[in-house]
Amino acid sequence: MLLNQIKRGENKKLELKEILPSNEKIAKTVIAFANTAGGKLVIGVDDNLNIVGVNEDKIFDYEEKISSIISDMCYPNILPEIYAQNIDGKVVLVVEVFRGSLLPYYLKSKGKLKGTYIRVGSTNRLANEQVIAEIQRQRLNKTFDEEENFEFNLDELDLGIIYNEFKKIGKSCDYEKLKNLKLIKSLNAQEIATNALAITLGKFDNTQIKCARFKGTSKEIFIDKKDFNKDLFYNLQNTILFLQNHLNLSAKVEGLQLKEELEIPLLALREALLNALIHRDYTRNSDIKVAIYDDIVEIISPGNFPNGLSLDDVMSGRSELRNKVVANLFRELKYIESWGSGIEKITKLCKESNVEFELKEEPSFVSVVFYRKSVIKPIENGEKVPNSAEKMPNSAELNPNEKKILEYLQTNKQILSEDLEKLLGVKERRAREILSNMAKKGILQKIGKTKGSYYILKENNA
Repeated sequence: MLLNQIKRGENKKLELKEILPSNEKIAKTVIAFANTAGGKLVIGVDDNLNIVGVNEDKIFDYEEKISSIISDMCYPNILPEIYAQNIDGKVVLVVEVFRGSLLPYYLKSKGKLKGTYIRVGSTNRLANEQVIAEIQRQRLNKTFDEEENFEFNLDELDLGIIYNEFKKIGKSCDYEKLKNLKLIKSLNAQEIATNALAITLGKFDNTQIKCARFKGTSKEIFIDKKDFNKDLFYNLQNTILFLQNHLNLSAKVEGLQLKEELEIPLLALREALLNALIHRDYTRNSDIKVAIYDDIVEIISPGNFPNGLSLDDVMSGRSELRNKVVANLFRELKYIESWGSGIEKITKLCKESNVEFELKEEPSFVSVVFYRKSVIKPIENGEKVPNSAEKMPNSAELNPNEKKILEYLQTNKQILSEDLEKLLGVKERRAREILSNMAKKGILQKIGKTKGSYYILKENNA
């Protein structure tokens, strides 16, 4: 189990070191794990993921030293499990930290504001005041959207926008229902809007969605640009229309009818946008951004995964709600079916349409990237030309993963799914999926049908 984790490399829950790090580095890593999703610091692994081990005669000295560092430098108290594990005859030292309940944790010497660290990807990052406030809310099991908002008077808010959304699905909604949904709260005999109500009605400066269609594969020149800055329902609907206007349609015959489909499944795009609206961090002064390039569509949502979720957690369908009230409202309105089903639905839809997508967590945002099935010639008069499915894609038609695979095959005659796991840093299932998709596109050819099967460049492409 641990060896498999090491083979995948460092991530949100794993840090690898060849030798014992400095005292402060150990403390920062332990604090970051405790504030985020927990994790393991493994000592005795080099930069190439080789198990080099530690001096067995010093194991107990190391354990005692690490315990003292954590006790002396971290606050509140963190109690990790520290143990030795034998891997292929070599001993590594493991410091396993669990997500804490006394959030936030920080360096005693620097205090809460300057000493709180979180884990982002495979790095430890200093948390700012907004992130610290978010961590403190997590400790109290509170969300930002539940809090009362004293900036907007209820009389100034158009509640009819939400009433109309319920009307569209044949449900009634009134003032009392909004209170039951926690969009309105009673405080000292006064009715107060919550942040969720202000967010839903688009009253915050950061609730808009910025959309752009760029020429080529960079942001140097844009062809079309729209900012949608009303309520969340309006923003969602118009962003979907923007995507429809700028993506290619393909047609296929079903029975006696001709059915048109977007090159990227519309429902997958919708799910990605819903996830961005519902799970983004509304305490950050940043907008959701939708960018269409010749090769990809990217949807960027401010904030990291909520409550310490890792990428693996999200891909497996685990759901943690950063905005409980907003999420519950969208569920009541039938925009979402069940918690944690969004990524599963996107995966299924993309697989059925032979479209690749990636979910990424960056230092300050989460992005979903869809790789376009068709490539567009440089736009002169707005003309769009889809590529032929029968011919080998040129380099402009390949997504980054496919380019890496072809580069690998220029020096290696064949590629196994295990090779691809190391090359791209992906899991086995994802590696098999990428290779299978390239075979379907006619780029690669699968040799063998057993577990030891491998892929080569298809003969007409070699």
